[in-house]
Amino acid sequence: MLSRLVAVSAAFALSLAAFAQQTPIAFTNARILTVAGEQGLGEVATGTLIVHNGKIVGVGANLPVPANATVIDAKGKTIIPGLIDTHSHIGGVGGADQSATIQPDVRVFDSLNPLDSGFRRAVAGGQTTLNVMPGSGHLLSGQTIYVKLRGGKTIDGLFIHPPAGSNLPDPMGGIKMANGTNSIGAPLFSGTRGKSAAMVRERYIKAQEYRQKIIDAAGDAKKMPERDLALEALVEVLEGRRIVHHHTHRSDDIMTVLRLQKEFGFRVVLHHVSEAWKLPDELAAAQRETAGKLMGCSIILVDSPGGKLEALELDMKTGGILETAGVRTCIHSDDWINDARHFLRSGALAMRFGMTKAGSLRALTIEGARMLDLADRVGSLEAGKDADFVILSGDPFSTYTKVEQTWVEGSKVFDISKPEDALFATGGYGAGRDQEPYLCCAPNGGFYFGGKQWQ
Repeated sequence: MLSRLVAVSAAFALSLAAFAQQTPIAFTNARILTVAGEQGLGEVATGTLIVHNGKIVGVGANLPVPANATVIDAKGKTIIPGLIDTHSHIGGVGGADQSATIQPDVRVFDSLNPLDSGFRRAVAGGQTTLNVMPGSGHLLSGQTIYVKLRGGKTIDGLFIHPPAGSNLPDPMGGIKMANGTNSIGAPLFSGTRGKSAAMVRERYIKAQEYRQKIIDAAGDAKKMPERDLALEALVEVLEGRRIVHHHTHRSDDIMTVLRLQKEFGFRVVLHHVSEAWKLPDELAAAQRETAGKLMGCSIILVDSPGGKLEALELDMKTGGILETAGVRTCIHSDDWINDARHFLRSGALAMRFGMTKAGSLRALTIEGARMLDLADRVGSLEAGKDADFVILSGDPFSTYTKVEQTWVEGSKVFDISKPEDALFATGGYGAGRDQEPYLCCAPNGGFYFGGKQWQ
C-alpha cells in the first residue's frame, strides 16, 4: 500500500511541478520573513508571495495578484526562505581513501545516491540547498558539491550550475580541508599538527608551479604540463574559483588556517570553529584584511561525536559573540551529527545563547548562501531569485512550529499532510533508513553496528 502511495505521490508531484512552471501561484495573507537587505528579518506582517516559472516574481504587502494565478490562502502561516546547509554528509558520502591524506581530484558527487532517504529528511526540515562534503579524516578529502533538493533519480538532476560565462566550477562546489586530530595519523598521513601544515604548504606550492607552467605555455599544447587532475582542482582554489571549506576546531588550529589563507590567498569558510569565541577580534580583522576572502564561519551548535576532545570547549555563545564582532556567521547541521529535520532548532539555540533573532534566521539562510557563492539566487525572498521557500505553522524558532511545506524552484517537494512525507518528518531515526550512516571519525574509518565493527 505504501509503495502505491509513493507512486501516486510522485506522479502528483511531477504534474504539480509542470503546472507550477506554467501558472503563477500566489500565497496570500501570510507572515513573510524575506531576510532581504544587509540586516534584519525583512518582515511583512500580512503579505503575498508570487512565484512563476521557478522564480519569485513578487513579495510584499498589497501586491496585485495575476488574474490567472492559483491563489493559496496562507493565513496563520509564516513563510521563510529555503534553509541552506553549508555542511552536510547525506547521500552515502564517500570521499578520499587511505592512499594519501591530500586528494583534491576526488569528487564527492561520484559517490552520492540521490534516492538516499537523507534527502527526504532534509526537505522535511525545510532545507533546500546543501553543500554535501566528504569527511574530515584527511587534510584534503575531495571536492564538495552544491545541490538543490529538487528531487530526482540522478545526482546530476540536483547539481547547481554557475551562470553563463562564469569561471566557477560546473557543477558548483568547493573543496574540503581539515586540520586538528581528525586528519592526524600514521604515514601516509601527518603525525603532528606541524607536519599537517607542512604537507598542505608543499601541495599548494606544487599547484602554484603547475599554474605558472600553464600561464607560460600561453595556449601552446606542446608546452603545457602533463595534465594533473589533483593540481587542476588546487589551481581552481588558488584562483578563487573553488572555495575551501575548512574543518577546524581549536583556536590554534583556526589560526593555522588563517596563516595558510594569507600565504596562498584562497577563499575560505571556517567550519565548526568550536573555539572561535576565543578569537572574535582576530576573525573580524582577518575578514577585513583579506577583503572578504575569509568568507566567514559556519558554526555548529552541538558537536561532540564520540566525545571529541577538540569540541570540549565548544560554546553555544559563539554565534552571538561572532555576530557582535561583525564576523559573517552561518549555521550548519553536519548531518548526521545534527539531524537535518532539526535545523531550525539550531537557529533557536543560537538565539537563546546570544544571537539576535534576525542574525539566527540569516545564519540559516542568506549567510550560508553567501558562503556558497549563491546569494544572488537563494537565501532570501526577493523578486528574481529562485522560488525556494518554506511554509511554517508558526514562528521559525518556536518549539511548537512545524515545517508544513517545502518548495524548491516553484515546485512543492515536501508536504507534511501527506503520510509518505510525514514519515520522514516525524518518524524516528530508522524512518526510511536505507543506508548505514557515514561515520567519518570512527576507529579505522569503520562504524559500529550490532556490537561489531564494520569497514
